[in-house]
Amino acid sequence: MMLTAEEVKKIAYLARLGIDEKDVETYANDLSSILDLMTQMSETCTDDILPMAHPMDQIQRLRPDTVLESDQRENFQSIAPQIDSGFYLVPKVLD
Repeated sequence: MMLTAEEVKKIAYLARLGIDEKDVETYANDLSSILDLMTQMSETCTDDILPMAHPMDQIQRLRPDTVLESDQRENFQSIAPQIDSGFYLVPKVLD
């Protein structure tokens, strides 16, 4: 698919991109090449290909799910301005 200079200018306008007049033909060739590549890729048969989460097919290393901190709720509530039944009381913001 070959883009014309006018189409490139329209695309640049819609994308709010400022391009120099001297670069319009270069952009037209580059964008046309990209669209041709996308056309070729869409014609490729991928029926027997399984989807992958990562192209390198790596396994994510996960850290063990262990508790690293102790429960400090009582310490934090002891310095809070107002608490009631284990909840922090805050001033009303909305009416």
